[in-house]
Amino acid sequence: MLPGEASSKIQTILVIDDSPFILNAVKPTLEHEGFQVFTAASGEEALQQIGRNGLPHLAIVDLNMPGMDGFELCQAILEFSDLPIIMLTAIDDEQTIIQGLDHYAEDYIVKPFRSGELVARVKRVLRRLGDFAYTLEPVIRVDEDLKVDFPNRKAILRQDAETVQLTPTETKLLYILMRNAGHTVTNEFLLRRVWPQDDAFEDRLHTHVYRLRRKIEINPKEPRYIISEWGTGYSFMANPNSPY
Repeated sequence: MLPGEASSKIQTILVIDDSPFILNAVKPTLEHEGFQVFTAASGEEALQQIGRNGLPHLAIVDLNMPGMDGFELCQAILEFSDLPIIMLTAIDDEQTIIQGLDHYAEDYIVKPFRSGELVARVKRVLRRLGDFAYTLEPVIRVDEDLKVDFPNRKAILRQDAETVQLTPTETKLLYILMRNAGHTVTNEFLLRRVWPQDDAFEDRLHTHVYRLRRKIEINPKEPRYIISEWGTGYSFMANPNSPY
């Protein structure tokens, strides 16, 4: 990719539903809008696809599926990422909707759905949370010294290919910073996204940043990837292919 092309790259969406009818309706609708769409008929298949293809920019998830249900899938994905999720389900129960929006999803759509509304909601979520600053692949190359494997929670360091295991919290924190590479992410935003159900404080965040730096930085005392914006938050090294 040449400099200046990052903003025009195709965004990928993973649609998970055990109904072939829904998959065959959603996929062409989103492809018509310029998205690259992958589909999976179960939560287990979705996780396998993420392991093969890397994380998408957004996931659309059904709730009632055989085996792993939608909430279980979302919980598994959000352990190591902050992937935007839209629930698309026939369940119209208020408590279920509240649970989905409180714990897992950016939006909740009840079937049957209108194609135009689905597209509008997908675009709204992506605009609000921003595009991922690096190319989403199974292993994301930051530069010659760092690669990140989000599904397997690993960082691959330097040309000797040393592999370092990341905790779920470290992986999710790194995902958020890399999604916003080149921009300052406030402490408040990081606390809200990494620990959405906890009353977390900045000391907890700083501790995890410190531990993450020790794993991925060549010199943690002079970091080149995760930069402190004093009194505000943190930023990640800008993607060299980004125009911003």
